[in-house]
Amino acid sequence: MRSALDDEQWEAPSLCEGWSVHDVAAHLVDSARTTRVGFFLGLARAGFDFDRQNARGVARERGASPADTLERLRSVASRTSRPPGSVDTRLVEEVVHGEDIRRPLGIHRDYPDLAVSRALQLQARTPASFGGAKKLVSRVQLVATDAYLVVGDGPEVRGPALSLLLAVSGRSGALAELDGPGVASLV
Repeated sequence: MRSALDDEQWEAPSLCEGWSVHDVAAHLVDSARTTRVGFFLGLARAGFDFDRQNARGVARERGASPADTLERLRSVASRTSRPPGSVDTRLVEEVVHGEDIRRPLGIHRDYPDLAVSRALQLQARTPASFGGAKKLVSRVQLVATDAYLVVGDGPEVRGPALSLLLAVSGRSGALAELDGPGVASLV
């Protein structure tokens, strides 16, 4: 993330509903600091409400200023701890939330194909209660037009792997980048 964002950009709405760019950066800090044990303790404290747990993490890790939060983000960038699940959870966090920040600000980034493919495959296996799209993807077949990747069975949804990942992660703006008879099932 560039540090050259102005205050207006930091407070701009992200693609992650209800969160500003600053909030998403704070979430990335929280996610990077979360250990397996910490995840379960936090989830229990939040009454087993995943969204409440995330909101508490944002509040905890959001610095007094964007510069504070950015410094926190830089300080955790090399951490290897993670919430429970596969290491690919970090790919989902980085790619999807990276786009949550970049797209509203008009910032483009290319991601390694393997990172996007692995993130998409994880989202397809993960229940919605943990931020995934297992049930949603069970109704369609996702076909990446820029990678050798086919996920699921049903009416086809075709498009770039990144757009597929964003769409199944609840970013409705990515639907315009997809085509096929299954697109309506992703709404």
